Amino acid sequence: MNKLTINDKDESPSASAEPRKQKKKKVLLMGKSGSGKSSMRTIIFSNYVAKDTRRLGATIDVDLSHVKFLGNLTLNLWDCGGQDAFMENYLSQQRQHVFSNVGVLIYVFDIESRDFDRDLLTYRSIIGALGQFSSTANVYILVHKMDLVIPDQRENIFNERVELIQAKSDKFSPTPFATSIWDQSLYKAWAVIIHDLVPNLTQIEQHLGALGKILMAEELLLFERSSFLVVSNWNSAIGTMNPTIDRLERLSNVFKHLKQSIAKYTGAPKSAEQFIMLTIQMRNFSLFICKFTTNTYLQVVLPPGETRFNCAIENVKIARAQFECLDSPAPKSADRGATSGSYVTGTQDHGSIRVGEPAGGVFSDEEATGA
Repeated sequence: MNKLTINDKDESPSASAEPRKQKKKKVLLMGKSGSGKSSMRTIIFSNYVAKDTRRLGATIDVDLSHVKFLGNLTLNLWDCGGQDAFMENYLSQQRQHVFSNVGVLIYVFDIESRDFDRDLLTYRSIIGALGQFSSTANVYILVHKMDLVIPDQRENIFNERVELIQAKSDKFSPTPFATSIWDQSLYKAWAVIIHDLVPNLTQIEQHLGALGKILMAEELLLFERSSFLVVSNWNSAIGTMNPTIDRLERLSNVFKHLKQSIAKYTGAPKSAEQFIMLTIQMRNFSLFICKFTTNTYLQVVLPPGETRFNCAIENVKIARAQFECLDSPAPKSADRGATSGSYVTGTQDHGSIRVGEPAGGVFSDEEATGA
């Protein structure tokens, strides 16, 4: 019986004992009035569905919110009103206040705008102020309300707009997205944005990949608890063959609506945890999604087989503590998050169950697969 070791080679014991400071990122959400900024923000972070946004009014000045994300990351989200008077104020009297220490600028263009040239001039002014006070900020462009464009014309119109926008972006290289609140495109854009902001993403991805191999899974998806955005994912060789390339954002959309439905029929608050575990076992695959850490859910996709499925559920329970250490904003001691108990590895071919003995640190998938 081989041992499953969890040994983090990147961190010394003294380093892991130090509390990790909370990371705060200033995010500017800007665009002209009526472009859909507040609608997308409430869908992603306030558990609204698209039809609920119809009752939202125009944003007055700046709507500032603090969004806790994955424990040690806090987004200081500035939803800036897009009326001309507010834009002029941001660029003059409040210029330094608004554009200092910005981590991300998300600029929303309304595809229906009848004065796109004027929108570009405003964007160019915003980019100039951003370059003056936050030259290292990342810029994302959301060409919004794409559902209003005839489907066979969307790609051409989007590419034309993006080319014009990039020409006004000075030294910045904005990442463009075509979005709509009525489909999964909005989740794709925000998932990429949040993915780039997570401070310990490399560690999370390493742990997730090692866990996937231990579980003998085809795919793992790590969702943020409240928004259900995909923070990270891992695929086996078989998992990469999945032909549905937009499945991540589709799943975010599906689970967000599931939470809405559960809240509606149970009376639970929309921000509450509506379910702990959901399991699906089909002839061709098995799947479960469960509450993982304080701020995440984990989806596991497996080949069919009862033994492998049950072992995966138990191993995920054991792995929670290790991931909680990454999710937690301030570990109290070096052994916080150390895993207790044993990993259970089911091998369907032999019908056996093997038990390993974990230590502290990162999962060693080489020893796990050699069990």
